[in-house]
Amino acid sequence: MSAISTTAAKTETDQYAVIGNPIEHSKSPEIHARFAAQTQQNLQYDRLPAPLDGFLATVQGFVRSGGKGLNVTVPFKLEAYALATTLTERARAAGAVNTLKFDGGNMLGDNTDGVGLVTDIVRNAGIAIANKSVLLLGAGGAARGVILPLLGEQPARLVVANRTHAKALDLARRFSAQPRLKVCELAELEDTFDIVINATAASLASEVPPISPRVFGAQTLAYDMMYGKEPTAFMRFAKQHGAIARDGLGMLVEQAAESFYLWRGVRPETAAVFAELRERL
Repeated sequence: MSAISTTAAKTETDQYAVIGNPIEHSKSPEIHARFAAQTQQNLQYDRLPAPLDGFLATVQGFVRSGGKGLNVTVPFKLEAYALATTLTERARAAGAVNTLKFDGGNMLGDNTDGVGLVTDIVRNAGIAIANKSVLLLGAGGAARGVILPLLGEQPARLVVANRTHAKALDLARRFSAQPRLKVCELAELEDTFDIVINATAASLASEVPPISPRVFGAQTLAYDMMYGKEPTAFMRFAKQHGAIARDGLGMLVEQAAESFYLWRGVRPETAAVFAELRERL
C-alpha cells in the first residue's frame, strides 16, 4: 500500500498558473510548457483569472487545490506583496511581487522582473551595464522592480526620470543608501546615456515619453519593456536618433525562467523559446 502511495506521489503533476485580470493575453503558459518539456519537469501551468476584488480568495482556492506557485501580473502585484509571508530582498526593494511559491504554510514572494531585464541586456543583447550611464524612464511599479538588479550590475550612474519629480523622489527614498541613483523630471534630461530603458506605459498608447532626443547617442541601447509584432513608438523614436533599439520580449522570457528556477530548482534554456515567441508574434 505504501509503495503505491509513493509511486502516485512521484507521478503527481504539480500545478502552477499566472493570475491576473485580464489574463487571456498572457504568454506565460506557452513559455512554461516549453520550459517543462525541455527540463522534463512534471507540471501543468494555466491561466488563473481573478475578480478585481477577489485576488485573496482566488489564491487561497488555488493553494487548497494543491497549487505550488503563481506568477502574478496586473493589477495584483501589490496585493501579492502584502500576502507573502516571506519576501526576497528584490521583492522588498520593488515593493511588489510577481512570483509566489507555496511551501507548506509559507508563501514566498519574489520579483523576477529586474533579473529578466538585466539578463536580456547583458547576456542576450551582449551589452554590459557595468560602468555605464543608465537612464530609467518612469517611477511606477515597472521601474521599482528593476532598480535593485540594475544597481547590482554596478553602473556608473542610474538616473530615474519621471513626469513628476515627487514620484521619482518617493522612489529614490526607497533606495536612499544607493549613491549611484539620481532622480529628475523628464523635462530636465539633457545628457546622453549609454542605456535608456522605457518603463513608462507610453507604448501602450503608441506614444513616446516627452524626452529630449539628446539622451540617445550612436551606441545607446534604447530598451522598451513593452513588446509587440512591430517596434514601439519609443523604439522608432530612438532609432531615428541613432540608437540601437530592443523590445521587452526577452525580458518576458528571462523573468519567466527565473520564476521557473525558483519553483523547480532547474534553470531552463531560453534562446529557443525566445526565438519561437518572436516568430509567432
